[in-house]
Amino acid sequence: MKRKLSLLLFFLSVILIIIGLNTGEFIAVLEKAVTVCLSCIGIG
Repeated sequence: MKRKLSLLLFFLSVILIIIGLNTGEFIAVLEKAVTVCLSCIGIG
């Protein structure tokens, strides 16, 4: 039972990652990460 749940969550995660990559969401995440990092070191 526990193994089935783990596999289900794994495949669900992979599917959601693929959907996010196909929609271009990673670009927005990277832009926000760069902004936060630059703000933390006092440049942005």
